Amino acid sequence: MNASEVIAKLQQHIRSGSESAVTSRENSSNGDSTVSSTDSRSDEIQETTTANGKRKAELDLDMPAPPYSLSANRTPKQTADLEEVPHGISRQARDLDSYVFPVHRLAEVLQDSAMQPLVIVACGSFSPITFLHLRMFEMAIDTIRELNKFEVIGGYYSPVSDNYRKAGLAPANHRVRMCELACERTSSWLMVDAWESLQPTYQRTAVVLDHFNYEINVKRGGIKTKTGERRPAKIMLIAGGDLIESMGDPNVWAEEDLHHILGRYGCLIVERTGSDVRSFLLSHDILYEHRHNVIVIKQLIYNDISSTKVRLFIRRGMSVQYLLPNSVIRYIEEHGLYLGMSEPVSNVLKF
Repeated sequence: MNASEVIAKLQQHIRSGSESAVTSRENSSNGDSTVSSTDSRSDEIQETTTANGKRKAELDLDMPAPPYSLSANRTPKQTADLEEVPHGISRQARDLDSYVFPVHRLAEVLQDSAMQPLVIVACGSFSPITFLHLRMFEMAIDTIRELNKFEVIGGYYSPVSDNYRKAGLAPANHRVRMCELACERTSSWLMVDAWESLQPTYQRTAVVLDHFNYEINVKRGGIKTKTGERRPAKIMLIAGGDLIESMGDPNVWAEEDLHHILGRYGCLIVERTGSDVRSFLLSHDILYEHRHNVIVIKQLIYNDISSTKVRLFIRRGMSVQYLLPNSVIRYIEEHGLYLGMSEPVSNVLKF
């Protein structure tokens, strides 16, 4: 076959391909089910041009994405992937009279009878809850698995009450709701307990841990093993390195509370950027005394997102996308949280 014959065959192949495409479009318009609607739409887009010669698809690519950042001057247009509380799960109560301790994700049976059941509790403001607050539980899980001693049966957020009177604190019902939105669709084992937030007075962390111990080990008798026996769950506080360093301040923590928290329950400490937790443990008498009940969690990927930074960004009209779950961002927008708030300069400078 010479060169001219090859060219002739190529031209014939191109013409037959074009005729096939035209026939396919005609069949599609006549209801021919052998041509997919996706192919039809693709052909239409390719054929659709504008006056200046640009295809419609190219124009679509030129269009700016709708804004989704918090700002005092604009409303978000995009609300993708809302982590709403699933059907069948009751939201936390708004008053003590209707309060019920949440157990919908608390494991009922211990999978490995050689392990000690463990419940992890995070106490804090969560104003607002961030991805670091969610991530620290996952870091704890990884560390605990390495120890091969505990089996985690549940995790809880316990937002403080309004009586804590800390700068930047949104009303308790909003903080509880944001915690629910953050974890109910993104986790299979985290829950929110509103008991502390509903108290008429500020509750010390030691008292809050006693509450969890009462609900899980006293009222429910602990956790079942596969043989049917009941075993008490260990309750541990999870906290950032900054909180553990505050334990050295006698104006913040009473010595008896430290002995109660660290001696009876124990603490999981997540190292934060710039903090040297191990040196602090060595230098602090009470922490050193209970060092065997303290587990330090190393951050292998450093994350220093803080609620203080998020509140500042919101006040400045800056984006907080990817710092918080979408559902929490939307909730803050809908309720206008943090916009009219001011905080001491010292808080902002040390964030």
